[in-house]
Amino acid sequence: MKSLLLSFCIATLLFSCKREIKPETEAELLERAKAIHERVITLDTHCDINVKNFTDSLNYTQDLETQITLPKMNSGGLDVAWLIVYTGQDSLTTEGYKKAYDNAISKFDAIHKLTKDIAPNDIELAVSSRDVERIIKSGKKVAMIGIENGYPIGLDIKNVEKFYNLGARYMSLSHNGHSQLCDSNTGEEKDEWLHEGLSDLGKAVIIEMNRLGMMIDVSHPSKESMKQMIELSKAPIIASHSSARALCNHSRNLDDEQLGWLKENGGVVQTVAFTSYLNTEKNDMYHKARKELLEKIGDSLHEAGDAFFVKQWYKEDNWVKLTDQEKQDINNNKTLNILLDIFEKKSKANPDFPKKVSVKDLVDHIDYLVEKMGIDHVGISSDFDGGGGIEGWKDASETFNVTLELVKRGYTESDIEQLWSGNLLRVLDEVEAVAKKIKKEN
Repeated sequence: MKSLLLSFCIATLLFSCKREIKPETEAELLERAKAIHERVITLDTHCDINVKNFTDSLNYTQDLETQITLPKMNSGGLDVAWLIVYTGQDSLTTEGYKKAYDNAISKFDAIHKLTKDIAPNDIELAVSSRDVERIIKSGKKVAMIGIENGYPIGLDIKNVEKFYNLGARYMSLSHNGHSQLCDSNTGEEKDEWLHEGLSDLGKAVIIEMNRLGMMIDVSHPSKESMKQMIELSKAPIIASHSSARALCNHSRNLDDEQLGWLKENGGVVQTVAFTSYLNTEKNDMYHKARKELLEKIGDSLHEAGDAFFVKQWYKEDNWVKLTDQEKQDINNNKTLNILLDIFEKKSKANPDFPKKVSVKDLVDHIDYLVEKMGIDHVGISSDFDGGGGIEGWKDASETFNVTLELVKRGYTESDIEQLWSGNLLRVLDEVEAVAKKIKKEN
């Protein structure tokens, strides 16, 4: 009898406890996400820059139209921005190398000017994970430097160490087009290659990057280049701004075989918020519908007599044909705002209007990468001011929305900390440790 009564009491207690567990409300989830976002270090590995925005009169302390500024970082809770020393691919000549080198140095100088002269109390340059933690504790934002395209090295390998000493902590060996160092992913379209992977100089550069402690970035190089880099490197590598090719078939993304290589290597893929690398079909559908609706609205405004629409600039492929003055006149004309306001109202009122590529698409890629590689090998990047930006994360002020979507998907605070910064900083530490070991052995 006592046993039966005890069983009844336990069952009643368990049932009562079960009933007391309430599902999390939307408001509670939002508050939990905000608290997590505040506690973790948020780090974006790819933000392009324009040296025109690093002057005494025009700079990142102001709320510029650029996707990255200090006010936007503060508003969105973005702690660390890797500012990019980017040079486009040009001829493999002495003149081309000199021009690229000068361009690279101008961007290094701009970043140093921001952190040393323009806003030293607001943002500081970091070159290690220890710097990142120290600077954030001081209440400042963090700038780090990555090099997109090793082209400005030219034929002088000493430039790798020069760039490292200027603060660069990762570098890709090519961009859109084959460099003197390695083949680019762009060769895939016509199956045209210059080196069949790495050149001899490129191989030497990989060894030099290991020696110095600079992370190797494989986001733009070809698949064969990546394979050879992993075989040669003694340290983990990164893809600073790429996504999963299985979800979006673009040569800039990594296929499952590449993901396997990178996992085995101990590296990390920084999932990128770039529309055509996340969902090309969805992006194309939206822009096709956008163009058609803009043309329809623009035609009606033109018929109403607005001279600014004589050239039908709102047909997007015509925009590039206009002069700078014509573009400025259009941007200064109030009819532009009227056109865009009408477009926003009409597109939002139509439930069948194609949706923009959004934060949900970004996290779909994160989900896939985590499933394939594990939580230790996935990170986040934007490619802001270089073509990146999606619905919900259009600029740094909307950074919290990424964390919110991760929380909605069931990621824990520990997971989110790894995705936002932990994995990338772990690789940086390991690359640094390999460099120390190499120096000690030599």
